[in-house]
Amino acid sequence: MTLKTKVSLSFIFLSGIILVLGGLGAYYLNQLAEDSKAILKDNYISLEFVSNMQKALTTLDDPDALTDFETNLKKQEANVTEVGEGQPTQAVRREFIRLRAGATDALLINRIRQHLFAIDDVNRQAIIRKSKIAEQTAKDALLWLGSIGTFCFLIVFSFVINIPSYIAGPIRELTRGIKQISSRNFEERLHFRSSDEFGELARSFNSMAQKLYEFEHSNVAKILFEKKRIDTLVEIMSEGIIGLDEKRRILFINPVAERLLGVERQKLIGQYAPDVATSNDLFRSLIQDIMVAPELATTEVVAQSRQNETGNGLLKIYDTGQNGKGKECYYNKEIHAVEVTPTGETQPIHAGYVIVLLNITPYKELDLAKTNFIATVSHELKTPISAIKMSLKLLTDKRLGSLNNEQQEMVTHVEENTDRLLRLTGELLNMAQVESGQIQLQIQATDPAELVQVATNALKTQAEQKKIQFKLNLSPNLPTVKADSDKASWVLINFLSNAVRHSPDQSAIDITVQQVEEQVEFTVRDYGPGLREEHRERVFDRYFKAPGLNGPFSGTGLGLAISREFIQSMGGQIGLHPDVTPGAGFYFRLANA
Repeated sequence: MTLKTKVSLSFIFLSGIILVLGGLGAYYLNQLAEDSKAILKDNYISLEFVSNMQKALTTLDDPDALTDFETNLKKQEANVTEVGEGQPTQAVRREFIRLRAGATDALLINRIRQHLFAIDDVNRQAIIRKSKIAEQTAKDALLWLGSIGTFCFLIVFSFVINIPSYIAGPIRELTRGIKQISSRNFEERLHFRSSDEFGELARSFNSMAQKLYEFEHSNVAKILFEKKRIDTLVEIMSEGIIGLDEKRRILFINPVAERLLGVERQKLIGQYAPDVATSNDLFRSLIQDIMVAPELATTEVVAQSRQNETGNGLLKIYDTGQNGKGKECYYNKEIHAVEVTPTGETQPIHAGYVIVLLNITPYKELDLAKTNFIATVSHELKTPISAIKMSLKLLTDKRLGSLNNEQQEMVTHVEENTDRLLRLTGELLNMAQVESGQIQLQIQATDPAELVQVATNALKTQAEQKKIQFKLNLSPNLPTVKADSDKASWVLINFLSNAVRHSPDQSAIDITVQQVEEQVEFTVRDYGPGLREEHRERVFDRYFKAPGLNGPFSGTGLGLAISREFIQSMGGQIGLHPDVTPGAGFYFRLANA
């Protein structure tokens, strides 16, 4: 984020604080105005009407008194706003009708006055109550404005304290660094880190200082010393390391690589790597990527050189070991293209390759142990779980006795969790089979329509519970595909199960089967929430579950990973359509038979 953007955001934030305070003040002023208006409109006018009617009662000798009384009574009847005000108003109307009919006894006049007093009392009580409400509103306004104003003041105060130092600090640090460089202290560096202009300035300054330092100390003795230091580090490293120059001649080999290759390094150093590869199978495997694409190199440089990975692979090598007791070990191969920038130059040049062999045998052994443990435990769990399912089926058999509603609900709950355990153990067993490389396939010509029918039948009940409809779109005259029908059906069922789980009720799921070049594509598309962009690349990773889509029966996160292994082992392709929205569209392709 640039400095300009940060300053702009700061001013926008301060403007937002002003708007919040102004809006809050306007809100409470409006509330006070509404409370005052309610008192004037609802209660004070009613008191005025009552007062006018009482005056009219005292001047009944005046011929206009009854007319004035009736006028104010009508206005009062139209302004009944309080609970308990309507009854005395109606009573006044009844007594007024008698008064207008000619009855003028003192008892009638007294009753009218009592009803008017009742109306007066109701409105006076309402005025007192609403005045308290207005007073409370004013207190709330003071409290909120005071609290928010204090909070905003603290934020603004922190801005006042920090922003000047944020701007002045890097400038002060830069000034100090320039003074050190002018004093020929080329080891000086700026250590503040940021992504704005100050950070770019610091990186440029450090790069300049590094260049000056290199120029100041570029002499043969120091270069030789540094070379010996690097040679010593290479010699004592536990990884196998082989260095090649830009013409692919062997520069150095450390003892670990010498032991793995089984050839004395004095016989290898200086040799052309492709020539050595003709007589050494392991070395041929190591430089295979370089021989195929020798132009692989990077242009990014940090200080004098940077190594960039250009190839990798897992190798199984028989290692004799330092004590002479050999065993088969697993090594991860990494090939790095090396670029260097000569002193005084600006463009990096290709300087060769470094091959690194990382011993990952302990991790591989732990992974195999984990795989065997999961496979064993999952296999052993299936027997008791199956026994539980059989017992549940016997419990639901009415010949053994009927269950009440509560018992039936508990049995259903246990059965759902048992099915979930079976599904999880099945996924773990499949993953163990995948990890151990023991996937057993029975490839044969398979009808795509049969795969779709098996999958939809398996998910029919689950879809009906959510009132979801499967919409089939099968192209006519589809050829058979090369597939293991059980595993291909498993993958399609997994797609449909995920789609049903994440689809809203009373929606649809599209199942499309069509010819794509020399393959048949199976696509399952739902209309659920879909996947965020950052999760799409990881959806086929093991144990990955997209945040926000995990319900109580969301599984282990292995289904799609197992599906990918199954499809790839059958020579097919699997993926996620990137342009499907809303929802998600998963597909796999199998070759024509």
